[in-house]
Amino acid sequence: MAYTTILTEVLENILTITINRPDKLNALNRDVFNDLDKVFDEAAVNEEVKSVIITGAGSKAFVAGADIAEFSSYSSDEARKLSSRGQQVFFKIENFSKPVVAVVNGFALGGGCELAMACHFRLCNEHAKFGQPEVNLGLIAGYGGTQRLTQIIGKGKSMEMHMTGKMMDAAEALNYRLVNYVFPADQLITKAREILQSIHTKAPLAVAGAINAINTACTSTGNDGFKHEVEIFGNCFSTEDMKEGVSAFLEKRKPVFRGK
Repeated sequence: MAYTTILTEVLENILTITINRPDKLNALNRDVFNDLDKVFDEAAVNEEVKSVIITGAGSKAFVAGADIAEFSSYSSDEARKLSSRGQQVFFKIENFSKPVVAVVNGFALGGGCELAMACHFRLCNEHAKFGQPEVNLGLIAGYGGTQRLTQIIGKGKSMEMHMTGKMMDAAEALNYRLVNYVFPADQLITKAREILQSIHTKAPLAVAGAINAINTACTSTGNDGFKHEVEIFGNCFSTEDMKEGVSAFLEKRKPVFRGK
């Protein structure tokens, strides 16, 4: 399928999605949301795709925010619909059954930070900057930023970032565990691909189950997350992959998983 705002490439079972609006620092608009929505629907049923990388075109920005010109004249009702649409697309990414990694190659501000946080984990280069500067526009984050940033880095630091609008550099992002790794710019994609290739050797249904269970840990109350883990753990025992994994372990050989 043709897209208007993203570039796609599948290489060695990894789908790379590049937000391709470098003249706008890859700012999110309606078309970007539509393209992301479609590409993840397609990736879900494409057996060639085992994992996904999301990055931004150029060397300046991953995504430097939302396209402010597009929504500057919105009414409150229109703004709520925009927020809901963005959250819907980011939930689709967050709950995607295949690993999704954000490769942050510059500014990840506002909606860009929110997009990165919707991915399962994040890598960045030394020049990356993260932030939720919506307060400078008289707004708050609308695509899940108040929720996910708090879950990832904690309430106090999230409060500070959302209220001051100040950016966090790569070193601080690593310290607060907003990113998993910081790599030189020329190694960033290669390192992301190495991590994903390692995940490709694991049981796909177990990987999907881990994504599901860990996401539940961030949204459940009481013992709900633990109960959900019990269900997924039990379901694994009905898979061919579990039988193959156990047999391979006992036979001291590498398992061959088929996602069944």
